[in-house]
Amino acid sequence: MGKSKSRIFRKGINDQFTSMTRDTAITEAVKFLNLNNTIEARNLITMFGLSAEEILEAGASYESVKAMKNIFGEK
Repeated sequence: MGKSKSRIFRKGINDQFTSMTRDTAITEAVKFLNLNNTIEARNLITMFGLSAEEILEAGASYESVKAMKNIFGEK
């Protein structure tokens, strides 16, 4: 095995993707919405299929959820 390939394997061992539960995704999405980081919030919402109700119950402001109504599919 060459040097480059062995470095890539070693890096992959140290930089493993951490698992995220649905509850953690909800709290992170709320945190991102409250910080006006809509890109990261949108990524989590679409990845986990979160609903507006779940986000509101977790503590997000109504205005921030209403602003993202196209993501939740609400009319």
